[in-house]
Amino acid sequence: MTGKPDILCIGSVLWDVVGRAPVRMKAGHDVPGRISVLPGGVAMNVAMTLARFGLRPALLTAVGRDASGDQLLAEAHRLGLDTAHVYRGDAATDRYMAIEGSNGLVAAIADAHGLEAAGDAILAPLDSGPLGTTAAPWEGLIALDGNLTEDLLAEIARRPSFARADLRIAPASPGKVRRLLPLLRHRGATLYMNLIEANLMLGAHHESTERAAEALLAAGANRVLVTDGANPASLAAAHEIRTKAPPAVTVRRVTGAGDTFMAAHISAEYHGKPPEEALDAALDAAARYISTEDLP
Repeated sequence: MTGKPDILCIGSVLWDVVGRAPVRMKAGHDVPGRISVLPGGVAMNVAMTLARFGLRPALLTAVGRDASGDQLLAEAHRLGLDTAHVYRGDAATDRYMAIEGSNGLVAAIADAHGLEAAGDAILAPLDSGPLGTTAAPWEGLIALDGNLTEDLLAEIARRPSFARADLRIAPASPGKVRRLLPLLRHRGATLYMNLIEANLMLGAHHESTERAAEALLAAGANRVLVTDGANPASLAAAHEIRTKAPPAVTVRRVTGAGDTFMAAHISAEYHGKPPEEALDAALDAAARYISTEDLP
């Protein structure tokens, strides 16, 4: 793939192993279901969705030099993603494992050791070309996820190669959201998170996305989008807050829903949609995603 990408997707690219059962589940249950193995990770999910919307994403991540990594990059290329800048490390290709019931996500484990071990090696194309340099940094869209190490995320907050970026940030999971605190005040950042993640970042217990979004702005955030499942989502920037309810649908899957919301919102804004329409587009895309089974 040649030419400048429309957006850089930085973070986890791995294999998702997801087991789903059509019944309510809790710890210790052993039930029949379906198991899928699909390309995943926040950066990968966002990039795949952006490609479906017609954008040209490039991946900045770490993938092992193993057969699993070869297969993952081949699939990414087939899906229209630019993999020319992916760092190939000695660690095994990362994986994510999740169990979902009709009551949603029951448990998940993310093995992102390869990405963490690679560290800032994945950012070399932004520091010394071909995507930018510290003297002439990338000025376009970047989607960044919280699967990077806490130290690297803190460095990115002050790194010259990110100073002019339109930076779109996702926590990756509630357990990793506080890694993003150094990026909270980045002047070009938009934070995408659910209500649980927002409250963990704030150390608070807001009961609505509107109140959480308002508090994030007060804490210094540039712009935020906060979701809460079937409850209203809020977009907040410059002391202006928009709150909209998502479409009511039957939930068939949840893994990747937040990434789909983020990618759909980025795509809508990239194509010139005003704030209200971009939020609607993101909510509609996420609703379609969670209500459509991805297995044959």
